[in-house]
Amino acid sequence: MNGNMTMIIMLLIFVGFMYFGMVRPQKKQQQKRQEMLNQLKKGDPIITIGGLHGVIDSIDQQAGTVVIDSDGIYLTFNLSAVRGTATRPAAPAPAATVTKAEEAHNTDEQREAKPVEEASPRADDQTDAKSDSKAEDDK
Repeated sequence: MNGNMTMIIMLLIFVGFMYFGMVRPQKKQQQKRQEMLNQLKKGDPIITIGGLHGVIDSIDQQAGTVVIDSDGIYLTFNLSAVRGTATRPAAPAPAATVTKAEEAHNTDEQREAKPVEEASPRADDQTDAKSDSKAEDDK
């Protein structure tokens, strides 16, 4: 009798660990996800489970669908396809102009990486004409 009682207690302890170790955290995660889905509204940037980034155009809670605007393309997904909200993209910074002082601080590698301005077309035409006349003289 004593061995059976010990076995039952061990089984109950094991079930308790399973509940608090696996089932309860999963329920909390599902509850948190459901709250996130309920708080979605038009204009929120989101990411789908497939990795598609877009902005919510409309939500139909009764049908369980969301229409996403992804660069002018409107796609309808199930709400369950929404992985989460994305951070709002920062406004693009205006194009900065490089001052002469900043140019002086550039390394040689940075200077070499910049595109070299091409010579004027007139100068190219003159060198081509000279090489053409030399080629004709060689014949």
